[in-house]
Amino acid sequence: MSGEQNSESRRLRLEIFRYNPQDEGSEPHTDVFEVDETPFMTLFIVLNKIRETLDPGLQFDFVCRSATCGSCGMMVNGRPALACRTLTSDLPEEITLYPLPAFKLVGDLSVDTGTWFRGMSERTEAWIHERQAFDPAVQEERMSDDIAAAIYENDRCIECGCCVASCGVANVDPEFLAGAGLNRVARFMVDPRDKRSDAEWFDVVAGDEGVFGCFGMMACADVCPKELPLLEVYAYLRRKTLGARFSGRDRRQ
Repeated sequence: MSGEQNSESRRLRLEIFRYNPQDEGSEPHTDVFEVDETPFMTLFIVLNKIRETLDPGLQFDFVCRSATCGSCGMMVNGRPALACRTLTSDLPEEITLYPLPAFKLVGDLSVDTGTWFRGMSERTEAWIHERQAFDPAVQEERMSDDIAAAIYENDRCIECGCCVASCGVANVDPEFLAGAGLNRVARFMVDPRDKRSDAEWFDVVAGDEGVFGCFGMMACADVCPKELPLLEVYAYLRRKTLGARFSGRDRRQ
C-alpha cells in the first residue's frame, strides 16, 4: 500500500454485487453507491459507511480491522484482497466489489470460508500425530530455533481464502487443497512432533487434489495478504513427495 493521499477529495463510485440466496425473490445484480473519499480511507471504512448511511442491508464480513482475522476477503476490481488493508487511494475512482469465488455465498459480499477450511483440515488431518501415549512425567523436548521459525512462518496464514479464490484449479475442483491447504500440510510436515511417515504424507499431498494438481501459475502467492512464501512451500512438498515415491513406497503392490 502506498499510503499516498490525494490533495483533492474524490467521489468514489462503487459497484457492489448483491444477492441473497436465502431469499427466493432475490436475483443476482449490482448496486451502485457513491461516497466521498477521506484521508487514509480503506474499503472497510467505505463499506461500513454505506451500511450505516445508505443501505443497512448490505452484507459483508469483518472482525479485526487489522488484517489478522481474514474475514473481509473479497474481489476488488477482479483481484482477491482484504477490505481492511486496501486503501481507496490505491484504487481508481470506480471500484467493483464481488464475493470471493470457490466458496459458498452467504449474501452479497459475504461467503462461507469456514466450511471449506474445516473440510480441508479434516482431509489433511491437520493436527499433531503422536505415536506414544502422553506421559506427564517426561521432560518436554526442546525444539531448535530454525524449526520453530519455519513452523511460525507457515502458521502466519490467516485463512482469508484469497489464495483459494485466485486459484484456477480450486475454482473448478472443490477438493483441491490450494495454497492454504498445502501450506497447512507443510506446517505439520516440518513439525518434529508429528510422527507421520513420508509414505503417510504421500497419501495426503500427492495426486490431483494435492501439490501435483497445481498448474504453477502462483496467483496464490501474488494475492496472499501475509506474503507467505508459497513457492518455497510447493517446492518443499514436491521434494518430499517425490522422495517418498522413489524410496519404494509405491512399489508395495
